[in-house]
Amino acid sequence: MPKAILMREIIQSYLDDLIPLRRDLHKHPELGFEEARTSDSIAERLESFGLAVERGLGKTGLVGVLKNGSSERSIALRADMDALPIQEENDFEYRSENDGKMHACGHDGHVVMLLGAARYLAETRNFSGTAYFIFQPAEEGGAGAKAMIEDGLFKKFPAKAVFGMHNRSGLEEGKLATRIGIIMAATDNFEIIVKGRGTHAAMPHTGIDPVITASQVVTALQTVVSRTVKPIDNSVISVTCFHTGTAYNVIPDNAVLKGCIRTQTPEVREQVRTGIDRVLSGICAAHGAEYEFTFLPGYPVTVNTEEETQTAITAAVQVVGEENVDQDTQPLMASEDFSYYLEKVPGSYIFIGNGTAEGGPVSHRSDYDFNDHIIPLGIEYWVRLVENQLR
Repeated sequence: MPKAILMREIIQSYLDDLIPLRRDLHKHPELGFEEARTSDSIAERLESFGLAVERGLGKTGLVGVLKNGSSERSIALRADMDALPIQEENDFEYRSENDGKMHACGHDGHVVMLLGAARYLAETRNFSGTAYFIFQPAEEGGAGAKAMIEDGLFKKFPAKAVFGMHNRSGLEEGKLATRIGIIMAATDNFEIIVKGRGTHAAMPHTGIDPVITASQVVTALQTVVSRTVKPIDNSVISVTCFHTGTAYNVIPDNAVLKGCIRTQTPEVREQVRTGIDRVLSGICAAHGAEYEFTFLPGYPVTVNTEEETQTAITAAVQVVGEENVDQDTQPLMASEDFSYYLEKVPGSYIFIGNGTAEGGPVSHRSDYDFNDHIIPLGIEYWVRLVENQLR
């Protein structure tokens, strides 16, 4: 029997265990750095496959280690574990039992795909070297990758390359997409306090209106992108919160704006930061107001290295065929803390299609669900990657 067919038959035989596990994880979601039950379940299975397991990196993170042969080559594969603070609106049997928590991004599926790969590789051992299986907490804004690195991830597990995979809503089932270079943006947050002077709403001339001032700031911030940044350099400024006042007839003292920034190069990231400060200074001065601007750095740009991305493309083509691999996908303005790994170790990040049903759920929505049909494809991609790298 051809090797590819045998591999797929073996992987298919795992689904009776993996799909119930995926749905159990979906039913019991845990937020960043709280993934104790999830971590326990993963560790139990890795140990049953014969892997050495180290726990406690980044609080709830863990790494499974599988060695075979005498080669010193190594590779690291990463899956994220955390859920989102969303109230699930699905009505299937395995919907979340934890109020206000939901696997709305498919990390439950990421976990089982990596577990399936660990099981297959442990059983077949068609490689020489060391494979590290990273199960990471707190990708959703908690910088779990950074926490694991700070706890000595790559010192304890010195991988020569690191790879990540994420399901993607809107990408057809059976397709994979990646690119060399920038694949996702940096994300930063900001908070602005516009300081006016409160007064009676009937006597605005006796105060300094922070509502008018802040409203002009919201509009003017868009000119930082449209009139400061080069049109070919992607960037986004989104004001997502505007809080001020408590009474109908009182002009308040202050207005608070919050939002996020997305950029794809360090130069534009700094350009946007200074541009926001410049706009604030000018508008507040014009109205006699003062301001506080707090810039809250977030995840860096996710940049795939060339050699490792070619390796990823080769594995993807083996799984779904060249016609189903987008080798130069458009970069997303979304962000990922996998970027921290790529600052330390060469590697690559790829998207696996979760399906494109019109009107269907998309990630970070309360009706989202991971597509179980893509589990075998994800497992095979991981397996091909390891066997190719550690041939």
